[in-house]
Amino acid sequence: MTKFTEQLQQTGGPEWLTAKRQESLDLFTSLDVPSEGVEAWKYTRVDVDFDALQPHPKRESISDKAKLPQSVQKRLSSTDAGAFLVFDGPDVVYRTELPADLTAKGVIFTDLKTAVEQHADKVQQYLYSVVPAEVPDDTTIAAPGTTPSKSPDPSEGKFSALAAALWTNGAFVYVPRGVEVELPLGSFRVMSEAGTYTATRTLVVAEENSQVTFIDEQDSEELPSTYAIGAVELVVKSGARLRYVSIQNWGKGVTHIQRQRGDVERDGTLNSLVVTMGGTLSRTEMQSYLRGQGADSEMLALYFASEDQHFDHYTLQHHAAAHAHSDLLYKGVNSDESVGVFSGMIKVDLNAQKTDAYQKHRTLMLSSEARNFSVPQLEINANDVRCSHGSTTGPVDQEALFFLRSRGISKELAEKMLVTAFLEDVLSRVPLQSVVKYIEGIIAEKVGAA
Repeated sequence: MTKFTEQLQQTGGPEWLTAKRQESLDLFTSLDVPSEGVEAWKYTRVDVDFDALQPHPKRESISDKAKLPQSVQKRLSSTDAGAFLVFDGPDVVYRTELPADLTAKGVIFTDLKTAVEQHADKVQQYLYSVVPAEVPDDTTIAAPGTTPSKSPDPSEGKFSALAAALWTNGAFVYVPRGVEVELPLGSFRVMSEAGTYTATRTLVVAEENSQVTFIDEQDSEELPSTYAIGAVELVVKSGARLRYVSIQNWGKGVTHIQRQRGDVERDGTLNSLVVTMGGTLSRTEMQSYLRGQGADSEMLALYFASEDQHFDHYTLQHHAAAHAHSDLLYKGVNSDESVGVFSGMIKVDLNAQKTDAYQKHRTLMLSSEARNFSVPQLEINANDVRCSHGSTTGPVDQEALFFLRSRGISKELAEKMLVTAFLEDVLSRVPLQSVVKYIEGIIAEKVGAA
């Protein structure tokens, strides 16, 4: 791993960050790649030659928006974001500034590399606090004399350790106590060089009783043998409200591996949406740690896997305090010879009484050649809770399809209508109209009805 050591030395930064990067790289070197023998990775195998990985080339910033990739220009023309950053590989190539009134209130929105230089105290306080290099030990606190859940296999932290060591940039959002940011903030990440990798990190901090929405989008053309490895840390303080949206639409050939985790304190609310449409292999982990009483987590996701795409979603709703609420709704579509994987866990600690937690996963199969694996799970150690989980997988309603076809509607458009209707109860919960319209456009392309 001499090559990674050389790359780490080129990252620069203060001593505390360099030390943390080196510690993370040492951990990465010591861990195996998670295999099918690891329960959380039972249905997904990442074949990667780390010795062959090359970092994405650096890119220069531009001032003319017309020079951005067409896909980014199209999104920026109709985005909900009030301010945004555009990354090409490791570098910010375009940005807009925060409105002056928000800056005056102490809101910070910049790239993480700049934040380390200009806001070191805040970054050092929160960086790695929610998504450390190692996999978090989310063992349930169980009653005396009972056996708690097993700790995660250390290899589950292999890619998190790499992201922690070699991240080059990402977005940083800080909202002070009591400040409400009305317009969403956004980050658009693209890659433009095949056969490379990027390691990114997003850090969003919502202090007490603040409010903010952050949209995180990823997009590229077809890029064989390319890797996007990332971490997202969401800090939700008491009474704060944070909405986080992730839309992954990488091109064919990209492997996407990302761990997203929220830490929610007393009466805080985290609304998250994960959309997976692109790449050849995608592994997304979304976890909510409900630390304080009255904490609330809404976890939404939708995905559409086609051709030979393999999409794996791993979720955790960890209730560590009483009177907390979580609601998970994941809906997916599989066509052609694609594979969908969902593994979700609700954990309730010993003293987390009055927990109210729900988990639902539903999959629509458009092809008999596609495969789907769904593993919903509960682990409850409190005796006064309301928890439920369930999963369904089934084909398109042939009567509904016949009805639409009999009205002169093409098969592609009929399937688009049925798929959109199937996903509607997720989309209807998203109050971001341009995001919803963008997702519906991708769905239309997937079924050939664009």
